[in-house]
Amino acid sequence: MSASAQSRRPRRRAYRVLAAAASLATVGALAAALPASAGAEHAGGGKGGEKRTVDVQLLSFNDFHGNLQPPAGSSGQVTEKQPDGSEKKIDAGGVEYLATSLRTARKGNPYSVTAAAGDLIGASPLLSGLFHDEPTVEAMNKLGLDVTSVGNHEFDEGAKELARMQNGGCHPKDGCFEKDKKDKKGKGKKFRGADYPYLAANVTDEKTGKPILKPYWVWKHKGVKVGFIGVTLEGTPDIVSADGVKGLKFHDEIETVNKYAKVLDKQGVKSIVTLIHEGGVPKSQTYNYDCDSPGAGDGISGPITDIAKGISPKVDALVTGHTHNAYVCTIPDPAGNPRMVTSASSFGKLYTDTTLTYDRRTKDIVRTSVKSANHVVSREQAKAPDMTSLIQRWDKLAAPVANKPVGYVSADIPGRGAGVPESPLGDLISDAQLAHAKSLDPKADLALMNPGGIRSDIVFKASGSEGDGVVTYGEAFTVQPFSNTVNLVDLTGAQLVTGLKQQVSGSNAASPKILQVSEGLTYTLDMTKTGADRVVADSIKLNGKAIDPAATYRVAMNSFLAGGGDGFAELGKGTKPIVGADDLKAFNDYLTANSSADKPIAPPKADRIKIVK
Repeated sequence: MSASAQSRRPRRRAYRVLAAAASLATVGALAAALPASAGAEHAGGGKGGEKRTVDVQLLSFNDFHGNLQPPAGSSGQVTEKQPDGSEKKIDAGGVEYLATSLRTARKGNPYSVTAAAGDLIGASPLLSGLFHDEPTVEAMNKLGLDVTSVGNHEFDEGAKELARMQNGGCHPKDGCFEKDKKDKKGKGKKFRGADYPYLAANVTDEKTGKPILKPYWVWKHKGVKVGFIGVTLEGTPDIVSADGVKGLKFHDEIETVNKYAKVLDKQGVKSIVTLIHEGGVPKSQTYNYDCDSPGAGDGISGPITDIAKGISPKVDALVTGHTHNAYVCTIPDPAGNPRMVTSASSFGKLYTDTTLTYDRRTKDIVRTSVKSANHVVSREQAKAPDMTSLIQRWDKLAAPVANKPVGYVSADIPGRGAGVPESPLGDLISDAQLAHAKSLDPKADLALMNPGGIRSDIVFKASGSEGDGVVTYGEAFTVQPFSNTVNLVDLTGAQLVTGLKQQVSGSNAASPKILQVSEGLTYTLDMTKTGADRVVADSIKLNGKAIDPAATYRVAMNSFLAGGGDGFAELGKGTKPIVGADDLKAFNDYLTANSSADKPIAPPKADRIKIVK
């Protein structure tokens, strides 16, 4: 990013003007007046009277997913551990509050950089998703994001669309979304793209072998330099539609980071942060638990632990994401030195504030002095006026579509925020897909839904003027924003059983992905066992009858699963396919046909899968 882009914030610009105009003595007085904990410069032997060390503030977040408005229901809450050991739910998130939190945190910190670890866009609520996430990129520009890695959802619409997010320009099919008041010819307002770089060090073009975007970027301020390397998880092709990653190759995270750490080191950049869209699973769902108890990194497991242990000691900190979890952990690097690994939940509910003490003599981070903590993006603080204006502007364009009622519910129907293997909303979506499949082929037997495709909850309380219990198109879109189609295929009973076993084996062994199932399909999931044995094969029944391995079943699922996504390779082997409407239409049609103001849909019992713990 250019120096001019970095200095766009009034806070930084003011500091530079003061520094340029003042004498060294005056600058020293100003620095001395800053809070000791806020970007303080420390005594030592630097050139020209400079302090030897300076605190660099690294603010970070991840997995924003276009949540400009505060997320609804449990998706918009964080859990806080209280001093007495009890837990408290706190409403959090929304870009109006995230912007205020970050701007407040930057005060008094002349050396401050803001970074993200991917999935800022994609799987977004309607306000952003309807406009191909242009509103979110605009919001990130305004709140002062300096750099981000790509995540898997940055590839939902393919590499060309990701390049448009970076470089700007109107959508190739939908055109420009806003009118340009200065343009007398009636052309639309051109989308300017991201002011911040998207980093994709481990994503290369299959033909050229070169990264499709910048692999790294260096933040510079008053002689201080910090390099950022950005990568997404190597398994991105397994969780993104085939069209989204066509022509791309995804490389090992550790090998890639270590490669570019050497490149930065040779350039004289000794302070390095990795932004990696891969994460871990904490032992506690409270955001403020002690991840280093009883020992360093003992409070976290999952892919990021092995990755962190393999990344070069040249890297001083890891900002992570993907799992939507919150943690601040110290995981030793390969040399045995402590290194901070952080993640700030999702949807802008938290941000991480990390202090990196930079040594001007060595140009490196004093690793033992690194401090970090997650902070709640509380909705009790003031909203950022510029973000409120942004939301109102885009909401006006989205309103005719977003506010249309599509159904009625009698109570909250938990989905993303349910926190259990089988969710009531997962059952409802599966039933909706089976109903749509039966309209294509009356012989359709069952439907399966991937849990990652359920992005929110259905909330009884009105989000606007629609009234309690009313489900709007915008709310349904937030639940299912991917535009997958409902596909119908033939699978043998043996294939179906294998597919169910893949929920807890293979690539899903460490982090199971429990499929949501339509009414009539039942089985037992025994979590006391390991691997594929967790699915009790002889318990799998359809309408009370055991699955016949030799029989053929017509199975409905979205196009992502039908392509073998999420590690369900067996489901990708279906035959005699029929492609139906998109999954959102199937869901909306089901809500409309099966509910009314007088007879709303009640939350399904979520008792189709028996869980043994």
